[in-house]
Amino acid sequence: MIISSSSDYREAARRRLPPFLFHYIDGGSYAERTLERNAGDLADVALRQRVLHDMSGLDLSTQLFDERLSMPVVLAPVGLTGMYARRGEVQAARAAVRHGIPFTMSTVSICPIEEVASAVERPMWFQLYVLKDRGFMKSALERARAAGVTTLVFTVDLPVPGARYRDAHSGMSGPHTALRRALQAVAHPRWAWDVGVMGRPHDLGNVSRYLDKPTGLGDYIGWLNANFEPSITWQEAEWIRDAWTGPLVIKGILDPEDAREAARFGADGIVVSNHGGRQLDGVLSTARALPAIADAVQGDLAVLADSGIRSGLDVVRMLALGADTVLVGRAYAYALAAQGETGVSNLLELIEKEMRVAMTLTGARTIADITTGSLAQP
Repeated sequence: MIISSSSDYREAARRRLPPFLFHYIDGGSYAERTLERNAGDLADVALRQRVLHDMSGLDLSTQLFDERLSMPVVLAPVGLTGMYARRGEVQAARAAVRHGIPFTMSTVSICPIEEVASAVERPMWFQLYVLKDRGFMKSALERARAAGVTTLVFTVDLPVPGARYRDAHSGMSGPHTALRRALQAVAHPRWAWDVGVMGRPHDLGNVSRYLDKPTGLGDYIGWLNANFEPSITWQEAEWIRDAWTGPLVIKGILDPEDAREAARFGADGIVVSNHGGRQLDGVLSTARALPAIADAVQGDLAVLADSGIRSGLDVVRMLALGADTVLVGRAYAYALAAQGETGVSNLLELIEKEMRVAMTLTGARTIADITTGSLAQP
């Protein structure tokens, strides 16, 4: 099929992946209203078109946490990435490095930290959940530091799991999961050979290293459910700020007061995010929540945003709403599932081209020029 946008990659991923994997990455929680609003509200953001400006010196690069990024985009942490393509975390990280942007590794990746770090030249970021097993968290921090990770992304919006109804229907959870997944794999032979056979081991690499035993996909839901930590507070999390000497980003902020708490906590940045609509359905979309949060902490820390971003035009919209940089998750997961490293690289090229068009037609020569003044007035 012809690939010209991230929506084309979504369709290609749907065809290639067994349903339990496609719907895991594609779905949200409950009735998926927030999932829909993330993309819909962002698409409704109108930009202010300007013409006849000299735009020959367009520059997409930006500075973030002492890193020079070719454009204000970071590959977001996506769980189980190695199930979408053979050793998927490595392939995605290589594409990010090629384009001069950071790759963020998930706690629940298939490849362990060390495998990805040894395969790329640019230091990566690492995402850590709030978990009951503090031994695992401390071990993950030590391994991340030893692997040269520059920035820690601390996800705080998963104290309990969201109700993801699609997973029970697709075979990711519910009864007879092993049999249902096996039957789906047989019906998708290209994926079954490339990932199911040649992409082994299908461990949760970081968890397996810590427990010193294989922790596969069948253990994934149980391990996470046993380790959710609903009782943690800002004070109880201070040991992480003390233990991590590099930039610390708090992911999962959706309220201005929580953003101020993150600044008081000593975070270097926040990610305005509703977990891609996968946690509490019915909350604000990121596009709706972002402006007030950016105003609340302006100048105190870096403001990043995710959820609903599918194109370079969406990146520019998020920057105009107040973000310094954005994280792209679902869009790159679709591309990875469809075409591996090549797909992610192509997607990033599309995003760059789309950003150039949007910046040229809004009169923004640099990323710093994309402000609230880039928004059309109602």
